[in-house]
Amino acid sequence: MGFSQIIFSWTAIIPVIVLLYYFFRKKYTDQTVSSTLFWSEIMQETRVSPYLKHLQKNALLYLQLLALLLLVLALMNPYIKKSTIVGAQTIFIVDTSATMLAGKEQSTFDAHKQEMLNLMNELNGRPVTLITTGAAPKAVLQQETNTSEIKKAIQDLQVTYETAEMNKALDVAQAFVGDTPTSIYVFTDTLDKKQLPMDKDSVKWLVRGATKDLTNIAITRFAATTDGQATLALVQLHNDTNTEQKVTLALNNAEGEELVAESVVVPPNEAITKTFKDLPLAKSMTAIIDAKDDYDIDNQQTVLLQTTTSKIIVDQGLHQLIQKGFQTVSSGVKIVPSLQVADNQDATIITNQSALLEKMDNPLVLFGRDDAEKVDANGTVSTSSDALFAFSELKDVYVSAVYPGFADYETIASVGEEPFIQRSPKGDIVVLADIADTDWPLHPSFPLFLWSTEQQLTESVGSLGIFSPNEQRAVALAQGDWNVYSQEDEFLSSVTKGMLTAPKQPGIYMVRSNNEEKQLIVQLQAQERVIEQGTSFTLGDISDNGKEEVSMTSFVPWLIVIILLLLVSEWEVQRRRGFTN
Repeated sequence: MGFSQIIFSWTAIIPVIVLLYYFFRKKYTDQTVSSTLFWSEIMQETRVSPYLKHLQKNALLYLQLLALLLLVLALMNPYIKKSTIVGAQTIFIVDTSATMLAGKEQSTFDAHKQEMLNLMNELNGRPVTLITTGAAPKAVLQQETNTSEIKKAIQDLQVTYETAEMNKALDVAQAFVGDTPTSIYVFTDTLDKKQLPMDKDSVKWLVRGATKDLTNIAITRFAATTDGQATLALVQLHNDTNTEQKVTLALNNAEGEELVAESVVVPPNEAITKTFKDLPLAKSMTAIIDAKDDYDIDNQQTVLLQTTTSKIIVDQGLHQLIQKGFQTVSSGVKIVPSLQVADNQDATIITNQSALLEKMDNPLVLFGRDDAEKVDANGTVSTSSDALFAFSELKDVYVSAVYPGFADYETIASVGEEPFIQRSPKGDIVVLADIADTDWPLHPSFPLFLWSTEQQLTESVGSLGIFSPNEQRAVALAQGDWNVYSQEDEFLSSVTKGMLTAPKQPGIYMVRSNNEEKQLIVQLQAQERVIEQGTSFTLGDISDNGKEEVSMTSFVPWLIVIILLLLVSEWEVQRRRGFTN
């Protein structure tokens, strides 16, 4: 706080003069009274409340002194210093991931939007660039100076539910900086300082994070499968808080009917897995918890099920551990000689015959390859966030040799720099190693991987599987015009040249043509089911001449209002006493 007109401090003598006047004025008036009958009663009341009597008697003095002191203060023009935006331009990077919806009375996303709108008063004509996060960061505004357009763009921002992938957004922001002094505001929930590129002295980073006391209990994994007679479901819950949490976990069918409910205690900062057997058949199943936390969207998750038994054919030439493994996770498994595998077009095939990738209509599982030579592999196994590894971690698996990968397939697990597990555009799953060259069967993740594989391929027969929000993926659909609809039958988008863009909100959706309909599920990615402690900080300095640019907010308007109220109060006191007095 400071004073811009300190020279007017001499006016403080005015209230001193008034005070001196009251000291030397005549204090008593001689008056003859006819009786002292009530004198003792009046003195008793005065002694009981001397301060109140004193205040009543001298109210006009105190009001005048206070008004004069405030007038002196107003003449000196008091103000408060407030840091403002520095640099020649401003960049806003806005995290639009699902975790931004976390919050107590107000979500982090809404709080950040309000802060951006408040910063509009400090722009002073500086151009603004607005960048949103996601798999493909988008520059909503580029060097915009029109305040109305900037405010409209901020108000129109929405959560896209995608993982932030902040590094990509930071790279886009760097492209707009150049050599121009720039203030970059990062509106997110949490960000590591090490992620910020500090190679330029012309950038000031201002990170605005979420509050630090947010709590969350989440459904991190949910899977269900059926053999045509009953349903098996696995649910994983995670407690992000430091205290034990008791929640009720319920499983509902597609019609919203409750199939099972159970009270579950989740230890602090731990995950537990619950298994439900012999559940009734259903087209889809939704897991719901009644957690009282600050993030609601991860308290519910839905999966699709096949209500008919899927036939699985395992190539007799494969290792017996693969054969026994699939027989363990599914009852509809048949071992077939290698020459007869191709005759089972209506089944899910498990083989090492690479030629069947092109011949089979349904997706298959390839363990190894019969058309290539394997090479030595070095390094640890790393996996992507694919749903195939929801219940199976492969980080401790040892692989000594792998086959060459397919060039146009997506790699979802690697050994060092070499592909280990791939997925074809059609949905085939390819394990580029012989089981004999790994110790994978010794790990619990092996049967879980087979179970996840069987479930995913079974789902793909009657549905398009699981998508992340806004994910673009090539899908195998028959010729025709395919469109995406919500459960309320609202048109959302079209499938163009085999590329489907998933809706942004989690839930079940329909992909429909004239004579056929398939379902798909949009689920939050694993990163969007964990709330981390919020972080806010400032790095870098681009101040001019070594001084930070500040704005001065004056108190004078408020002081004038208070002085006017005091004058009205003085008038009222004088009126009650009588103006002739």
